[in-house]
Amino acid sequence: MSMKPPNILWICTDQQRYDTIGALNNAQVHTPNIDKLVSSGVAFERAFCQSPICTPSRGSFLTGMYPSTIHGCFNGNEYWDEAAPLVTALLADAGYDCALSGKLHLAGASERIEPRPQHDGYRLFHWSHGPHDIWESGHDYADWLSAQGYNLGDMLKRPQEIPPELHQSTWCSDRAIDFIEADHDGNPWLMSVNIFDPHEPFDPPQPYLDRFDADSLSGPLFRESDLAAQAKLAAIDFQTPCRRPEDFNAKWIQAAYYAMIELVDDNVGRMLDALDRSGQRDNTLVIFMSDHGEMLGDHGLLQKGCRFYEGLVRVPLICSWPGHFLEGVQREALVELMDIAPTLLELAGLPVPAQMQGRSLLPLLNDPQAEDRHREFVRSEYYAAINAQYNENFSGTYATMLRDERYKLIVYHGHGFGELFDLEADPGEFVNRWDDPALQSTKMRLMQLSFDALAFATDIGTKPVTIF
Repeated sequence: MSMKPPNILWICTDQQRYDTIGALNNAQVHTPNIDKLVSSGVAFERAFCQSPICTPSRGSFLTGMYPSTIHGCFNGNEYWDEAAPLVTALLADAGYDCALSGKLHLAGASERIEPRPQHDGYRLFHWSHGPHDIWESGHDYADWLSAQGYNLGDMLKRPQEIPPELHQSTWCSDRAIDFIEADHDGNPWLMSVNIFDPHEPFDPPQPYLDRFDADSLSGPLFRESDLAAQAKLAAIDFQTPCRRPEDFNAKWIQAAYYAMIELVDDNVGRMLDALDRSGQRDNTLVIFMSDHGEMLGDHGLLQKGCRFYEGLVRVPLICSWPGHFLEGVQREALVELMDIAPTLLELAGLPVPAQMQGRSLLPLLNDPQAEDRHREFVRSEYYAAINAQYNENFSGTYATMLRDERYKLIVYHGHGFGELFDLEADPGEFVNRWDDPALQSTKMRLMQLSFDALAFATDIGTKPVTIF
């Protein structure tokens, strides 16, 4: 690379849908600072995560490989398998000064401090899996609150009374600002800001919630037919049962969710201001994204699990580096979050490992003549934690999604059924065309693509030394 490798401010929210940014056609939520990133960079409007839950998605975009390839397929795993190097480690080995604030979630963190990978590349590691009071020690956010004279457990009894300046989103951003303004001995730096919001339990500070009139919001995508459709998927993992939106106050939840995003947006603005103050904005790539989405009442569901609706697998992805990348461009190309890792390596002038399955986004970022296409299809995976022996009575949850420009195919492996949506005719994904005779050839075509992609994602083991 002839250009100097950029600093990287990598902001990853938790459980934020693609359709939650003002500049990207949502007039109900106000995100002026994220909007600035849209106007000063490239927004990928069809970016997809490689799993609809945290650990496999994060493992995938940090390695540039599918969850099934890197043995990171579910939440609550005992430890990170180290099956592939993290892009942050590769950048650190090449001289980047790397830090993290907030989540990592490459291993389970329930009732324990998450064990770090052997080499994650982070020199500074300000860990806070989320604003939870379940760790006696080692939770950096809780320890910081304690130093200010506050007790996180007491505060969580009335979470909406937590002042914004003491919120976990603000704390993560404070640590990032400290790092941005620090001396890095002339080295490029990378800061991972892994904010917990807008993840449930939907508890924004009250002043942010007060910005919204819940009754005036659009509410979720829902039809009465969803009740029967979700009943057919009762054996498939999901965090909540299907209900009518009025049965769980869906519009109020939408208001709280948007309020959390507006708090995130304010903190994005604070971090951008720190870049401007320190004179580093022109040499800093800012990435804004999320690990996966949130159902938010669509089809009668809340939170996440084994479903592949657009609200759950399609996420924000914005890349802004003024003077180097295109500005004010919105791309329609199908891209995957695992495409970020090879992009960062290419920007740093580093080789992309041969086993990395992501594809660099650089042509879409800096070439105004580039065709707005990247992938023929995108994929997402879900595999249950317990790998029960397959038989005709299999009751686990293993599923794969393949989505091309028009259709989405989902296979619930071992159950003998799936879903097929025509996104052109049915963008809300209400009508399952799996058994439609008119689409059987389409289903077979997509099935073959999915089967091939599943095979090509297989970890074939160590490098061969003998060719027969």
